[in-house]
Amino acid sequence: MAILTAMVVRRLVDNSADVQAAILLDAAGTPIASSDDDTGRTRELADLARRLVETADGATDEPIEQVEVQAAGGSAFAVRSPRHVLACVASRAALPALVLYDLRHALLELERPA
Repeated sequence: MAILTAMVVRRLVDNSADVQAAILLDAAGTPIASSDDDTGRTRELADLARRLVETADGATDEPIEQVEVQAAGGSAFAVRSPRHVLACVASRAALPALVLYDLRHALLELERPA
């Protein structure tokens, strides 16, 4: 399962010219897989993904299912299920609907029974 998980996360980056990094967290916010082999960058990306979801949750009464943040230098996206958060950093030119579709599709693939 760990190999499949890493492959799915890595494929998000490999198949998109706009997605620069991706990370999968468990429901507690612990990193499970990252597109980056650098441990420091993985920790930083995990922290940013956790804060993104926590901040979005703080702005509403219900837990969020997806988040999109646009900034001058790029974009951040996250989708969540009861078991996982899958987040990525993308270029500013990324098409949000396409990135969110890819994230949701990857998350469904990861949660499909073996």
